[in-house]
This record gives sequence, structure tokens and C-alpha cells, in this order.
Amino acid sequence: MAKLTVRDLNVRGKRVFVRVDYNVPMEEQGGQMVINDATRIKETLPTLDLLIAGGARIILAAHLGRPKGKREPSMSLRPVAAKLADLINRPVAFVDDCIGEKVEKTAGALKEGDILLLENTRYYDQEEANDPAFAEQLAKVADAYVNDAFGAAHRAHASTEGVARIVAKRGGQCAAGLLMERELKFLGDELETPARPFVVILGGAKVSDKILVIDRLLEKADTILIGGAMAYTFKLAMGYGVGKSLVEPDATRTAVRALAKAADRGVKFLLPTDNVVATPVDSGKLNKKGKPVFDFVNPKVNSDADIADADEGFDIGPATAARYADIVRSAKTVLWNGPMGMFEDKRFAEGTNAVARAVVEATQKNGAKTIIGGGDSVKALNKAGLGDKVTFMSTGGGASLEFLEGKELPGGTRPSPRGWPSLTASSASSRA
Repeated sequence: MAKLTVRDLNVRGKRVFVRVDYNVPMEEQGGQMVINDATRIKETLPTLDLLIAGGARIILAAHLGRPKGKREPSMSLRPVAAKLADLINRPVAFVDDCIGEKVEKTAGALKEGDILLLENTRYYDQEEANDPAFAEQLAKVADAYVNDAFGAAHRAHASTEGVARIVAKRGGQCAAGLLMERELKFLGDELETPARPFVVILGGAKVSDKILVIDRLLEKADTILIGGAMAYTFKLAMGYGVGKSLVEPDATRTAVRALAKAADRGVKFLLPTDNVVATPVDSGKLNKKGKPVFDFVNPKVNSDADIADADEGFDIGPATAARYADIVRSAKTVLWNGPMGMFEDKRFAEGTNAVARAVVEATQKNGAKTIIGGGDSVKALNKAGLGDKVTFMSTGGGASLEFLEGKELPGGTRPSPRGWPSLTASSASSRA
């Protein structure tokens, strides 16, 4: 079935329901919620510009945070409407609900090129439950459906799956937005037959979160570089001392199997040879969740195979960073998902920053296609001021991982006949 994108739609005068991912980071400043990073809003502008030029009447739906079915003022999308208006340089109407008479009346008054942003869909429990009646209420204002929310595509919620199904059933068209199209192009098509050497960089906390990704990428990668806390689970599986480092003892067998598969397939599977460690000391304070807060004292480079019992690993060491950077610089395709350490603390950020610089160099000097798989990797690149110097940065976190695992994403993708993900018929093609 042919893939349908927003480019293929005739939207003149139609009410186009667009699911976007405006789950942006916010913090309270002076009694108001302020957006810290508008990347996800900016990435939807090409789709919105196209719909405006086509004469659509645009209704945007999104979620923010986890209000658990309650009206949590700190998770209102009202500040997002104001930010979007600034970015797109035109008025953006806002309704403090996502269903009901007020929404229907405001949507009905839209003129061609107008934009309406609805309130947080997760103010209703029925959203995450994909309740059919709730989806019907959302779909009352929709003549066509566009999904441009890759970051939410791994959830079968009312606004990501239910509305599309209803619109299609009554003869309306459903399509992928331009951001969704780009996500699928780089995370799917570009990795189907990657230019070689193909280097994968994986970090983050848990092996269990990424073992399915590792398993699939072992079938394609030439080299896999492991960093972050997940490296200590691999080290533990190999019999090394890891001190107080974050590990998953239950995942050691899984780690051993991954190492064996890499050896069997001839994939270079590299672990850190040195680390930046520190000694955790209880500060006597509790965080908002009532858990102890630790200070990390005496940070130092540990070049031994084992980490001392009193110490905890927080970053890859300088020798590992240099080795990884050399490998990355020579790559023709790079996929990076997960930081090399606790980069939010500058004492433990250099490993991540060194890899980031190497990824940029591979892009700029070696012509490599460099794909950043969302989440903390994107945050790290942006923090280092390098976000605009790579080929592509995904807006999805969990969605990126599930997509790379080959899982069907209810809001946008399914495994292709060859096993690598592609657009799904349910929300990216016409059912008219």
C-alpha cells in the first residue's frame, strides 16, 4: 500500500486534526510555566506551513506530562499555544478543553489557514485507555487526520490511533506529517542499508531497556560502542568489580548472550576500558520522592579493570573517549542513543561531549549520516551547542527505541516485509 503523507492531501477548507508532540520540558518561573526547549514545537512548523498554504482549518491535539486524568494547571498547553504563535508568526487560538461544545464551536468558526490548539488530552483518563467514545468526541471536529507526533506514536491512545481509525472509517484521509516522514526516513530507510562502516553508540542506564535494540542492531552494525551505566552490567557479567555503580544483576545473562552474538557475527562490541568514578556520600537530605540525596565526592579517573567497592562509575574515561571518538570519526553511518555518562554534571560530561564532537566531525568532515535516536542524546548535543551539526535528531525517546526494535507503533509504523520498520497503513495511508 502506498505511503500517504500530508503532501498528498487536498485540505482546502477541511478541518484537519493534527496530532503533534508538544510534550515539551517546562519549569515554573515567577509563578508561570515557562518552556525550556521548544525543539518539538519548531519541528512541526513545516507541516503546519504546508497545511496553512493548502487552506486547511487546523486543529492541533497534544499531551503534556502525566496529569493522570486530572486538570493539573502546571501541565496546561496554554503556554505552548503562545510559543507556537511566536514561532509561526500568526495567531493560535486555544481552548481549555479537547472535547465538547466549546471545542466544536471554536473549530467550526475557524477560517482557512487558522490554527486551534486543544488542551492537554491526558486531562482525560480515556485518552490513554483509547476509549472509543472519547475518540469519537475528539473526531467530531475532524475531516482529515495527520499524525506528526512520532514521540507519541508508540502508544495506542485515542488521539494517536482511535481518531485516525474513526476518520478513515467514515471516508476521511489519514496521513503522516512531514516530521513523522523524516523520522521514518532516517530511523527506518537510512538504516535499512547503511553506508559502512556503520557505528552504533549506545548509552543510558539499563541494558534491559535496550537489549532488543542491541539484538537487532547486531544484525546490521560493524561496531557497537557501549557507555553509560549499562556498561557496568556488561562488566559485571564478565566478572569485573563494579563497586557501587548502577547495575542490573538480573540482566547479566542477557548481557552475556549479547556479547556471544556479537562474537558470532563478527561485530566489534566495545566496553569502556577506563571510567570516571566518585564516592557517593549520603547528604542527609531527601528528594521530592522521599529518597536519599547523595553527594559525589573525589571524582577521579579509574584505569583499573575493577572499580573499588566504595566508588561508583559516572562516565567513560579519557582513554575510552579517545578510542570511541577515533572509531566514530571514521564511520559513514552513525546511530547514537543514550549518553556516555551523567552529562548533566559537568564533572561527568566529558565522555559524552567527546563522543558528540566526534559525531559532528564524522558528519562535517567525513560526510557520514549521523542519526541521534532521541531522548538524552539530543539533550546532550543541544547542551553542547552541537544539535544543528548532525544529520538528524529524533524527537522520540521511547518511540525511537520501539521503532528500532522493530515493534509496530500504533500511531504510525509497522515492521516492513524485510523486517525493518516502515509507515503503517493504519495512520499513514488513505482508507477512503
